[in-house]
Amino acid sequence: MSEKQNYIYPEKWIANASTGVRLASELRIRIIAGLIERGSVLSENKLAAEFEVSRSPIREALKILASENIIRLERMGAVVVGLTEKDIKELYDVRLMIETFVYERILKLDTTNLVKELSKIREMMEVAIKYKDADEFSYQDVLFHETIVRSINHSYILLIWNNAKPVMESLILLSMRMRMEEKFEDYSRVLNNHDVYIEAIQSKDRVIMIKALHQNFEDVQEKVEDLWMSQQMLTKEKEQNI
Repeated sequence: MSEKQNYIYPEKWIANASTGVRLASELRIRIIAGLIERGSVLSENKLAAEFEVSRSPIREALKILASENIIRLERMGAVVVGLTEKDIKELYDVRLMIETFVYERILKLDTTNLVKELSKIREMMEVAIKYKDADEFSYQDVLFHETIVRSINHSYILLIWNNAKPVMESLILLSMRMRMEEKFEDYSRVLNNHDVYIEAIQSKDRVIMIKALHQNFEDVQEKVEDLWMSQQMLTKEKEQNI
């Protein structure tokens, strides 16, 4: 992949991934951010020229995105489907179902090590806020929830999580970057939500966990609005760079 490109997906997150996966990550976030518009047709040849790679990793990337329903493969090329507000709400429905199921399993487990691990991640999130690093905060945010999911050692729940993770990760990243610029004060609320998660897991109190889940998932409409604001910011930056 060309080093001249202005990538918006953090390269350090995918440094060891195949070229196809790296391309999929970049194309995915551009589509979700609205930099590649819905209905656009992506050409293998044009993408290969733009990213200075062969067509093989482009094909791999397009297959990945097609499996996520972000694009639709047709004879004339890959048609961009993008994400609708309904898609985003359904994605968070899946997350809510996963985390509710996981918490019920956690009630039967020794959570001492899990609480320690989550507390460490929470500290890293606070450091990221201190240095105004939205990318690092996003990474630790996803890691926090994934650590909870992994703790019950349920292979099929993890499979569902991993399938949803790429799109979810992009949404969180775009939202946190926007908040860093426009709603920095909201980071303290997000951090507090994670404190409630840790308290619920440590105390094994369903009432506290319900509170944590409500705080984290009831503002889906706000997440949709965050994405819209992020799209506006990126479009403005793109226009300024032309």
